[in-house]
Amino acid sequence: MLIPIRLASLAVVAILALQAGPAPRRPKILGVAHIALFVSDLEKARSFYRGLLGFDEPFTLPAPNGGVDIAFVKINDRQWIELFNRPTTGEGQLNHIALYTESAEGMRDYLASRGVAVPERVPKGRTGNKNFTVKDPDGHTVEIVEYQSDSWTGTDAGKHVPDTRLSSRALHVGVLSGSLDRSMAFYGDILGFREFWRGNAATSKTLSWVNMRVPEGDDYIELMLYEQLPEPSNRGSAHHLCLEVPDVEKAVASFNARPSRSSYARDVAIRTGVNRKRQVNLFDPDGTRVELMEPVTIDGKPAPSSVLPPPR
Repeated sequence: MLIPIRLASLAVVAILALQAGPAPRRPKILGVAHIALFVSDLEKARSFYRGLLGFDEPFTLPAPNGGVDIAFVKINDRQWIELFNRPTTGEGQLNHIALYTESAEGMRDYLASRGVAVPERVPKGRTGNKNFTVKDPDGHTVEIVEYQSDSWTGTDAGKHVPDTRLSSRALHVGVLSGSLDRSMAFYGDILGFREFWRGNAATSKTLSWVNMRVPEGDDYIELMLYEQLPEPSNRGSAHHLCLEVPDVEKAVASFNARPSRSSYARDVAIRTGVNRKRQVNLFDPDGTRVELMEPVTIDGKPAPSSVLPPPR
């Protein structure tokens, strides 16, 4: 008996699917690991992140020609700020953002199965953690990290977390997004991030940002929406790091009392954001914004999400 061509084709597809096995499971994405920034003057950057924000710098990586290539500023055992002592490469001061997972190799396999370009293998970085990078729809480099107990960060657990820190947690990182649909497809559909809030600037007629939480944690990314992306030299306010503080007034008072406060020329003003949380914007010497924000709204009630359309 002759088998119709369509049925025969479907049978072949089914056999190939069985031979290929089940699609890889997405490993857990547990949080935001770090933000990496280009700095034009490492000593000035250190004065800001260490002297004014109160963080420690447990270790550095050397540059090929001597000096420091990357300085690692510690927020907590799982979150860092990496200062790249290099010229920028066209993305403003942002070098990359990083997420940490339970399995870097599993994540590589999973992302490959979803059509994301990934490296052939997962190496260990110079600090001893497993990691690899991919690109998001806007070309931002996203590093996937699996922390190793015997790495530099692992052996530093519980150390270099002084009381001088204005914050003990990075709440989110903010990155530019030129197309909300494409960003949602990558961060939401593929990586499993969960949208939980949308906001817009007071005078905006379109949506300004979307907050998306990592699937197995509380950290999130903030997609900063633009119809036309700012020039690289004007991206320091959009690409940003948000540090959680329990009391922004106390944090500002501590900031103002630092010996190096006189070197900071900008105004430090506490405001209530569109999300109804008290916050203050600080800027490092290269103009990258560091937001200090309280974890709850001023009255404990949630701020309503914006219903405005995205810019495009």
